[in-house]
Amino acid sequence: MTLIGRTRARGIETLTLDSPHNRNALSAALVGQLADSLAKGENDADVRAFVLTHTGNTFCAGADLRNPPDPDALVALLRQIVTLRKPVVARVTGHVRAGGLGLLAACDIGAASTQATFAFTEVRIGVAPAVISLPLLPRTDPRALARYYLTGERFDAAEAARIGLLTAAGDDVDDVLEPILDGLRRAAPQGLEETKLLLTARVLEAFDRDAADLTALSARLFSSAQAREGMTAFLERRDPAWAL
Repeated sequence: MTLIGRTRARGIETLTLDSPHNRNALSAALVGQLADSLAKGENDADVRAFVLTHTGNTFCAGADLRNPPDPDALVALLRQIVTLRKPVVARVTGHVRAGGLGLLAACDIGAASTQATFAFTEVRIGVAPAVISLPLLPRTDPRALARYYLTGERFDAAEAARIGLLTAAGDDVDDVLEPILDGLRRAAPQGLEETKLLLTARVLEAFDRDAADLTALSARLFSSAQAREGMTAFLERRDPAWAL
């Protein structure tokens, strides 16, 4: 099953998350196919930059709880986006939850429509936003993350832009992206590659320093009794045992 759509226009390769049965959740298959698509585009001289977008009303619902990716594979995908020689631009018109926010944060530029909503829901199922913190913590306001990590509250696109999760938001995401994509098309490939290296240095430091520990933390939490209860409650659409 093909879970990633690919189109190209004037040097911009658009990769579309297309897994409607699970709201574009990060399954093992989707993570693998997205990594393959990015690798093919990176080695294509006709591709200047990527746009990462989605079908349906959800950009990404987070980890697929029925068929989750290996934590090491998710780390590898996030690092791949950060280290690609070409910019990756997120185009969001729907909801982003949990691990999907890590995917968004790994992108160099993020734009969303005002219909988009965001939430770090990990805490509500007994885990933590461990692996996705690798791109998130260096790029996002720490006080805002403290609130949204700990409460799981939903917030809107304007707030996501304010705290640094997004570059920009507007009523029409394509209007927001038009000058951005025009700028990328006008930029020299060497200029884009070297400038991206400057911008991602701190993020890569976090990967080098913390990836192993956060991968181990993720595996430990997902195998815990509280996480099993939290995930079961989520799938059964009920409150977990600890909810007051």
